[in-house]
Amino acid sequence: MRVMVIVKASAESEAGVMPTEELMTEMGNYNEELVKAGIMLAMDGLHPTSKGKRVRFDGNSRAVIDGPFSETKELIGGFWLWQVKSMEEAVEWLKRAPFDGGTEVEIRPVFEMEDFGEEFTPELREQEERVRVQAAHQST
Repeated sequence: MRVMVIVKASAESEAGVMPTEELMTEMGNYNEELVKAGIMLAMDGLHPTSKGKRVRFDGNSRAVIDGPFSETKELIGGFWLWQVKSMEEAVEWLKRAPFDGGTEVEIRPVFEMEDFGEEFTPELREQEERVRVQAAHQST
């Protein structure tokens, strides 16, 4: 199963404060463990929302909203995409992460094609697979 591990933003990350060299070293070592275990599929951190935008959809109307955005506890600061055997395995790996200070991290399963049931017709499955292959080739 694939899971997205969502690291919440903090007041520091929203202010653009970069992690210490010590934390970056610990996180680098942790990420290497994830790769060696075959769990890591992708990872990245995000710039503060002051550099971001949101688009609000209302019928045919599109409104662009400039950051920064409020409610830091609801914002995403970074993510991992992992391939694990179970949610329990993901939790056990996450417990080893070098976080501190009340950091909150969320783990959510990623939808797989089979999760969509009969509505996901063979034609839609082919299209999805074609798009995934094209996207993978563009990122290399």
